[in-house]
Amino acid sequence: MRRLFKYLSKYSFLIFLSLLMAAISVISNLYIPVLVGQCLDCMISQAVNFSLLIPLLKKMLITVSITFISQYLLNLLNNRITFNSCCDIRNEAFNKLLTLPISYIDSHQSGEITSRIINDIDTLSDGLILGFTNFFTSILTIILTLVYMFKINVHIALLVFILTPLSLFAARFISKKTNSLFGSQAKIKGIQTAYIDEMVNNQKLVIAYNQQKHNQENFNEINKKLADTSQKAIFFSSLTNPTTRFINALIYAVIAISGATIVIGGTLSVGNLSTFLSYASQYTKPFNEISGVFVELQNSLACAKRVFQLIDQPNESTIQQPQNLNNDIQTIAFNNVCFSYNQNKPLLQNLNFHVQKGQKIALVGPTGCGKTTLINLLMRFYDIDSGIISMDNININNADKADLRNHFGMVLQESWLKQESIRDNLQMGRQCSDEEMINACKQCYIHSFIQRLPQQYDTVISENSDSISAGQKQLLCIARIMIQNPQILILDEATSNIDTRTEINVQKAFDRLMKNKTAFIVAHRLSTIINADCILVMKDGKIIEKGNHEELLKKHGFYYDLYNSQFQH
Repeated sequence: MRRLFKYLSKYSFLIFLSLLMAAISVISNLYIPVLVGQCLDCMISQAVNFSLLIPLLKKMLITVSITFISQYLLNLLNNRITFNSCCDIRNEAFNKLLTLPISYIDSHQSGEITSRIINDIDTLSDGLILGFTNFFTSILTIILTLVYMFKINVHIALLVFILTPLSLFAARFISKKTNSLFGSQAKIKGIQTAYIDEMVNNQKLVIAYNQQKHNQENFNEINKKLADTSQKAIFFSSLTNPTTRFINALIYAVIAISGATIVIGGTLSVGNLSTFLSYASQYTKPFNEISGVFVELQNSLACAKRVFQLIDQPNESTIQQPQNLNNDIQTIAFNNVCFSYNQNKPLLQNLNFHVQKGQKIALVGPTGCGKTTLINLLMRFYDIDSGIISMDNININNADKADLRNHFGMVLQESWLKQESIRDNLQMGRQCSDEEMINACKQCYIHSFIQRLPQQYDTVISENSDSISAGQKQLLCIARIMIQNPQILILDEATSNIDTRTEINVQKAFDRLMKNKTAFIVAHRLSTIINADCILVMKDGKIIEKGNHEELLKKHGFYYDLYNSQFQH
């Protein structure tokens, strides 16, 4: 709650207005029973006193109007406060998403993260709206009702004051039971969202492998857990209101009998008893509302905890005074570099190699040997465990990450496109003229395809769009890196989804792009890296062979066997 109040304090003026409207609403609402009691006293005599009754009815009409307007403004202000605060929390959560280390993203399902940013904050906003709408008015109602009741009759007021808290104790006892259940409910909702997200993004594979029944069974199991947990949480939380209502009904009956006895004794008028009973009813009602607020807040705070856990994750590591890298990088060096994703399973071990400007370095080896991991370390998606990676003798751990990554351009095996126009996707790395953009697309043999689209370069596409093939998506990513024209290239199976004829032409374009540039090429098809200046052969996280294509073939080692295995007939 303290954490939430930090976000709410930004809207302190709106909160002040909300409190003011709540006070006006409660005072006017509590003044109505006084007027009703006075009207009754005017009517129970032998002749109705219209000269007193009509002004009272006019007052009542004005009071009801004030109550209506103040409650309308109260709800308007509370919604504004709540949704603005939740907007701030969601913005902070999304900003955190952009600064989280890759290791966190890799270790958490995307649907589970999405659930925290969207579903959990929605639940939080529902709880805050209920809290603002009911909590302030309920507290004010309790205080002012007590004042009015003591003013009418001290003895009955004391009776109400002593008995009513019994409902609060019942509500508190039940709410303790619901807290852990609502926490479990939010957690299972995150798991369910992640599973649905996974199924939606991979529906073609699900159908291709006939996994519909198996996945339905998995979903049913998750859904059943959610249903069971939600049922228990809602059952226990739903006990609060009827329990408090039952206790309050008993209290109301005791007050009515006591008040009637005093009226018979002649020390209290019927009108005052009517006012008192109305206050007694209104006095117990806020306790019901507060108990409902507590139950809803249990759910909201369980969701808020999950959101704040995301926000509190440490950002990517930064340094206060980073060294500036040279604009023209001449050398890149790996010195005794060690790294592992899991400390119990070493991966890269004592990597040592040096790269000069303009060299094409190919990384080959069996799956899982650490080729892509080496690229991740070079881009500082992960930080090394020991050793030094340097660029022009500057340790990249001492460089600004944004500055470091500006030197690189990447084309990965898995293409990524935003849900925006082709133009926006192509110019993500660098803004350029239409002439430059079209020239890059022509070099990648994608221009003619774009020309056939409905809005050509302004056609909106997405990563999951079926209007373009996997190969065309990859060609767009290649065109994007050509527009960016980076100093250092990273090509991780960049042409894996392209047909052989187009690949040959694109390879020629790459050769022109890589002229006087340093390039790291991860390849499984060894025919694509025959012309590399240096081939690093990796196995089990180590560089076991190093040299150009001809030198490695002459060694008759691991590369020789790997190369011949691809070209045996």
